[in-house]
Amino acid sequence: MAILRFEPITERHLPAILEIENATHGLPWSERAFRNEIDSKHGVFLTVMLDHELVGYGSVWVAIDEAHITTIAVKESHRREGIGRKLMNRLLTDARERGATCSTLEVRAGNTAAILLYEKLGYQRVSVRKGYYPDNREDAVVMWLYELETWVPTP
Repeated sequence: MAILRFEPITERHLPAILEIENATHGLPWSERAFRNEIDSKHGVFLTVMLDHELVGYGSVWVAIDEAHITTIAVKESHRREGIGRKLMNRLLTDARERGATCSTLEVRAGNTAAILLYEKLGYQRVSVRKGYYPDNREDAVVMWLYELETWVPTP
């Protein structure tokens, strides 16, 4: 049976992260952006390891009492296995432990699977940012999770 665990980002994770990032996002983060997360004091950046394979990653920045999910991705061959949900549960729990009382994120309007996941976690759609993504001018759905202090992780 495979073992799923979370690890803080390190230099050794960068090649696998960049591979997933470039395959997943229309506007991939640069290697420099990920390197900046290694020692960041703004929040938490976790990798998801399945046995010895990096299969996902995600980041949350905490500013005062607000947790902003900055990025999340799961390797295509491991989607729909609950990894994204488990990662979000962990990021939100860690953010709450750092004093966050609410959380926000932006997601591409066409990313139905992600929107449904975030709604299952308790996020609500609150607005749309028209033409937010410069690669194709796709809209972003802005979502909020209020009352993080009483939020319960989704099994």
